[in-house]
Amino acid sequence: MRGRAGRKGKDEVGESYLCCKNETLGDAAQILGADLPVVESSMTPAKRGIKRALLEVITIRLATHMNAIEDYIQRTLVSHTMEKATLKEWVQRTIIELQTTGQVTVDTNGLYEATPLSRATVGSCMTPEDGVFVHDQLQQGLRAFVMDGELHVFYMFTPVNIWGVGNIDWRIFRDEMERLDESGMRALRFIGVKPALVHTMANSGAQLPEDGPEQSRIARIYRRCYAAFQLRDLCNEIPMPAIARRYGIPRGNLQTLAQTCEGFAAGMIHFCDTMGWGMLKSVLEHMSDRLKVGARADLLELARIPFVKSRTARVFWENGMQSLRAVAAADAKELVPLLLLAQPKRYNAEKAEDERYRQKLLLRSEVIIEAANRLWAREQQFEIEDEE
Repeated sequence: MRGRAGRKGKDEVGESYLCCKNETLGDAAQILGADLPVVESSMTPAKRGIKRALLEVITIRLATHMNAIEDYIQRTLVSHTMEKATLKEWVQRTIIELQTTGQVTVDTNGLYEATPLSRATVGSCMTPEDGVFVHDQLQQGLRAFVMDGELHVFYMFTPVNIWGVGNIDWRIFRDEMERLDESGMRALRFIGVKPALVHTMANSGAQLPEDGPEQSRIARIYRRCYAAFQLRDLCNEIPMPAIARRYGIPRGNLQTLAQTCEGFAAGMIHFCDTMGWGMLKSVLEHMSDRLKVGARADLLELARIPFVKSRTARVFWENGMQSLRAVAAADAKELVPLLLLAQPKRYNAEKAEDERYRQKLLLRSEVIIEAANRLWAREQQFEIEDEE
């Protein structure tokens, strides 16, 4: 769909164009002619958004007493859709739940105070339930973190709520688990994955039940671990089509996973910082750079250069350009064959088209060299300042 809503103060209407196939034309017409859904508050008991709202207003000290909280609630949409007595009871019950999970405390004067957990949850843009889950997982990491492998860190960087993963293919899960070394198996045990259960699920073909809170928590751990395998492969420079075939999932799901993990990783680092877990924060920060570029640690320096992604950086590395200084000192014509190697489909193009594409790559090579020179000069300046 393409279009524009119209310019404020100038246009009275907007326009849009919807392109679809003949077989989906009927469905598209039905959607366009359907009534608009009724506006509904996300703070209703069914959606449970009120817990997040109350945690936010207490954490930022917008409302720290029951009278102020009730005044805040009266200014929301939910106050117009629920009976006052029912809503008041629901608010009090929610605050008790926040106190039970250690996200809110109350003093003798009836003033509500935020805890480090609530500040970490709100600052990391998590729901109260996700904040408690992440807190428990990170506390396990504080007691025992696998430092001689990378799976534990990738698990920590995998979003709590993973869109597009669907049901776990337990046979694939079992195969990936059996390929792990000793450090990988230790990481699985620390995060709560039981190899015996994985083998049982692979043989039965069933899925984990999620009837209660504890069963949902266990299923979430296994889903995160399954997605962590995919994230590990992405950061180890395995081509995305190969990963999609290995796990039997669409490439779009992998792209979504890669995009959401970067933001979630930043949230996890902020969470550790707010909780005062400096050592764990340092461990996660070190791996977050790999997550941004989707490559191994040896390519992080090259991947800072514009137009040099993980595959291009690997080609540079394998052909002797293993540092910013080497790229900065190169000739633009030297980089063109390397850029072609990084894009093999272009290399087989017709000669005329190939020549035009080579000219584009030559211009890109000049941009890469110029950027590498800037980065190299900046590093040299930092070294001089440190010596002084």
